[in-house]
Amino acid sequence: MDSNNTSPLSWRQRLAQRSAHKAMAWGVVLAACLAIVWLVYFWTERIAIGKLQASGAQRLEVYVSSLENALEKYDFLPKTLELNRDVIRLLQHPEDPVLVDTVNNYLEQMNAQAKSSTIFISNLDGNTRAASNWQRPDSFIGDNIAFRPYAQDALRGTPGRFYGVGTTRLEPGYFFAHGIYQNGRMLGLATVKLNLENLEKRWVQGADKVMLADEHGVIFLSSVADWKYKTLAPLSPAVIEEINRTRQYYSKQLDTIPFVSDRQLGNGARVISVREQERADAPQKITSSVMTQMKLKSPNGWTFIYLSDLAQAKASARSAAAFSGVLLGFFVLLFFYVRQRRAAVAQKLRAREDLQHAYDNLETMVEERTSELNAMTQSLSQEIEVRSKAEQKLHITQNELFQAGKMAVLGQMSASITHELNQPLTALRTMSDNAVILLERGRLDDARRNLAKISQIAARMGTITGQLKVFARKSTTSLTSVSIPTAISNALFLVERRLQVENVRFTLQLPPDDIFAVCESNRLEQVLVNLYANALDAMNGSEVRSLRVTVECQAPLVLIHVADTGPGLSTEVYEHLFEPFFTTKPQGLGLGLGLAISEQITRQFGGLLRADNAPGGGAIFTIELQMATQEDKHV
Repeated sequence: MDSNNTSPLSWRQRLAQRSAHKAMAWGVVLAACLAIVWLVYFWTERIAIGKLQASGAQRLEVYVSSLENALEKYDFLPKTLELNRDVIRLLQHPEDPVLVDTVNNYLEQMNAQAKSSTIFISNLDGNTRAASNWQRPDSFIGDNIAFRPYAQDALRGTPGRFYGVGTTRLEPGYFFAHGIYQNGRMLGLATVKLNLENLEKRWVQGADKVMLADEHGVIFLSSVADWKYKTLAPLSPAVIEEINRTRQYYSKQLDTIPFVSDRQLGNGARVISVREQERADAPQKITSSVMTQMKLKSPNGWTFIYLSDLAQAKASARSAAAFSGVLLGFFVLLFFYVRQRRAAVAQKLRAREDLQHAYDNLETMVEERTSELNAMTQSLSQEIEVRSKAEQKLHITQNELFQAGKMAVLGQMSASITHELNQPLTALRTMSDNAVILLERGRLDDARRNLAKISQIAARMGTITGQLKVFARKSTTSLTSVSIPTAISNALFLVERRLQVENVRFTLQLPPDDIFAVCESNRLEQVLVNLYANALDAMNGSEVRSLRVTVECQAPLVLIHVADTGPGLSTEVYEHLFEPFFTTKPQGLGLGLGLAISEQITRQFGGLLRADNAPGGGAIFTIELQMATQEDKHV
């Protein structure tokens, strides 16, 4: 009796244990699926945020260049006012009413031509003696600006720069101040006020959310009206005292932006959440954005901020997570289906013990395998044909790719060329006006020197545009004798502005005699420009920035070495350096085609492009070319 009662109980226990194991296994599978869905959501969101960050950084570059160009156009204007003799005489005889009227009219005319907000002259005590707005009821004449930082800097002999809200008309603006000297002695100050509100209006009309904050984190220009004159973080008592003393934001309440959360991403970007309210009767809502920041290169310490909405990134992440969940569900159903089919096949195979039927099944499998092999063979033939056509297209479009590479370089240099041309154009206008005044006053020698300077500036502008047209011209395929120093100089011209902005030291070592090599000048300059640009990108985070170009003659070869002081080449980078579409630059800043195209151009010259790590640190690229013979030079 005891043994009969024990046997059924043991069977039930085994059944319960097996069910428990199945439930645990399915729990693990469910947890793994949820973890995969969460990982897909996380990584998709990270990738989308990275793209938003890269796009925001590119847009900020455009806004930074626009602002810097707008400010640099007026940088010289205060200093030119000391060229006017009436201004000098007014500061020496401030009570002369005729001089006051003359200078007021001159400043009014100059302000209209320069399209600035206001131009005014102050004495050494900070009292304004003449102003372009002298006819307005709220004229600056009589105001004292000695408390302003820009006036204090100018009185110390350094150019004054300051952004603040005016205390007379409550109009914000950027102030340029410079001392007025005669025979080395300061007589007073010339100040130009520039209204940046027009720049802000263009931001508001666009779709971007962009704003500009000062060195204390106070936002003073913004396409988002609710953020203007708000702070990114609470101000310290010392900063508040300084702002009150200088009256920088006169009568403005500087409240802190109500951040709900703030998470750092690196590279100056942050994910923020802000509580905002659309209508008075609507409940508050929380929006999330990626805040990309970029500091200006000017000494103001300003920071540009660009906001990218995370709604689309989160929607993409949710879609990817939902798709991964559906895909996992499909695989689970497929697993059940395969398992059921396998059980049915096993049951049929056990019922069929006939050898003839087994042979039939085997023959069917052979036929299916043969059909698959035939399909694979046909697919391979088609793929070979497609690759052959692609290789033909590659040869046809190769020259167009070279030209496209040059056009990309010209596009990247557009901001620098704009700056190079804006300054001479502004100087031409001012010096032309001065020449007219000098001729009217009979000062022929001064007018002659002024016109000579105008001629030099015009020649400089012709050099800039002429060099760009030479570089943009399509290359020929014939090889000729090319002067290596000339090619190096022409390529250096296209990155000269970037060397100045990024404070890079450039050194060039050439043999005493001119050197000629067998190549094509335009394409050789394209290779050199690409190596210069890569070297400058590699030194972006380096403390010491030096670009060295050395030319050696090792008959029958000419060696051109381009070395930088960057981090150098790692083993992984060195193995894939000349492969197409391989790049170490952030996404959106390079396609990885520059070195591949440069290496192919050098091989077409019958030369070689190689790379290595420099002995003192950094990378060094060497171009090997065939030295031109006397016959080549005469061709």
